[in-house]
Amino acid sequence: MKDLLKIALILASCFALTFFVLVALGVLQREDVTNWLEVAQQIDPAFVAGLVIVLLVADLFVAVPTMTITILAGYFLGPVAGACAAATGMILAGGTGYVLSRKFGRPVLGRVISDEARLSEMEDVFARYGVVVLMICRAMPILPEVSCCLAGVTRMRLAHFVSAYLVGTVPYVIVCAWIGAQSSLVDPMPAIWGAGAVSAVLWISWFVLIGHHRRQKRKLAQSSGRATSG
Repeated sequence: MKDLLKIALILASCFALTFFVLVALGVLQREDVTNWLEVAQQIDPAFVAGLVIVLLVADLFVAVPTMTITILAGYFLGPVAGACAAATGMILAGGTGYVLSRKFGRPVLGRVISDEARLSEMEDVFARYGVVVLMICRAMPILPEVSCCLAGVTRMRLAHFVSAYLVGTVPYVIVCAWIGAQSSLVDPMPAIWGAGAVSAVLWISWFVLIGHHRRQKRKLAQSSGRATSG
C-alpha cells in the first residue's frame, strides 16, 4: 500500500505543479473559461462542445477546473448536450491516461520501484481497491488523472477500468450539467449549492472507502496475530 501511495503522490505532485504554474501565470481561470465559451457560443454551439472536450482532454496534462467546465457546459449547451460534451472529454482524457501509462509507465515505474515483488504487491492493492477508487475519483481534484494513470501502470484489465471509470464519470457529468442548466449569471445559486452537494457525496464515499480499508487492515492484523500465537 505504501508503494502505491508513493506513486500516487508523485503523479499528484506532477499534476499539481501544472496547476500552480497556470495560477501563477493567470491562465485557465474561471473567467477565462467563461469568456472562451461565450465567444464560442456566439459563433456556433458546436464550438462550445468542441472547446469543452478540448479543455477536459487537456486536463490530463494540465490541471483545469473540470467541475466548473462541466457546469458551464450545461449552462451554455443545456443538460443533455452539455453532459455529452463533458462526458466525451473526460472519457477521452481517462482513456488516454490509461493507454499511455499502460504502454510507457512501466519502465518509468521500474526506476522508482525496482523490486518486482513490491511492484506485484502494488498491483494487487490497486486490483483490490482500484475499481472503487475510479468510481469515486471525482471527489478530489487531480485524483481522476492519477487513478487512470495508476490503472494503466498496474495493468488493470481494460473492461474493469472502463466500467468503473464510466460509473464514476457519467453520473457526475449528468448531475453537473443539469446543475449548470438550472443556473444563470443572475442566479448562480443552483450551481453553487449543487456543486457543494456533489462534492459532499463524493467526499463521504471517499471516507467510507478509507474506513473500509482500515477495518480490513485491522482484521488482517488480528488474524495474523492469532495465527502467530497459535
